[in-house]
Amino acid sequence: MAEQPAIDPMHQFLVQKIWQGPVFEIGGITFDMSITNSVASMIGGAVILMAFFALTARGQIVPNRGQAFAEAIYGIVDKLLVQTIIGPAGKPYVPYLFGLFVTILVLNLMGVLLAIGNLGGLTLTFTVTSQLAITATLAVLTFFSVFILGFIKQGPKFLSIFWVPGMGVLGGIAMVLIEMISYFVRPMTLAMRLFGNMLGGHVVLSLFGSFVVALGILGLSGGLSSLAFLPAALSFVMIVGLTGLELVVAILQAFVFVALATVYLNEVVNFGHGH
Repeated sequence: MAEQPAIDPMHQFLVQKIWQGPVFEIGGITFDMSITNSVASMIGGAVILMAFFALTARGQIVPNRGQAFAEAIYGIVDKLLVQTIIGPAGKPYVPYLFGLFVTILVLNLMGVLLAIGNLGGLTLTFTVTSQLAITATLAVLTFFSVFILGFIKQGPKFLSIFWVPGMGVLGGIAMVLIEMISYFVRPMTLAMRLFGNMLGGHVVLSLFGSFVVALGILGLSGGLSSLAFLPAALSFVMIVGLTGLELVVAILQAFVFVALATVYLNEVVNFGHGH
């Protein structure tokens, strides 16, 4: 009997080249313009977003279903997050937060809906937000954009966010160090939360999918082995349930990421007073 390949739930997260592009050096740094499964997934997400807004951004007074759906998504960021957390002063920052929300949402949903392709060994199905490099890039870009905005709007007094009044000199200095550590680990927590949730869910789905295939093949052997169809069916039910849960997590994690970014932005926009 041929040896069955080992179950490897992490294989779906490997970055693989699907098209060899030009490779060149600039200033001693090598640039590889090849297309990987990660890049292809991001291009696919960009195409989906452009097509969606091209079809729904009609600007009609009486919106059709597509425009109403797009406006509802925009309202989640504008009314539910920005207006609630920051207030009217946060209006100029809605486009960035909305762009961040729909980008993460589409990439998350693509990862869940296309995950079934991993059971067939397809390398084009790839969950971009399960890569720490991607989530860290989004987190660092958001965090330092807010940090730089703080200096632009408030100047050097923005550093006073690290000072805790009423602690005395020594206590104040100690709290400054603690506050700075707490503040600058924000991009790490943003990145790890999104990365961990998408990675963990897909690993579990892959394991249960492997159970379905392995137990189904065993059940086809006949005899007592046919009893393997029962756990295979239970594993399939688990996949269906977990897929529904993953869809909820995909939406929720996009919302949480942008909600935290809005909270960080509020500290800059409403500097020095609560909202």
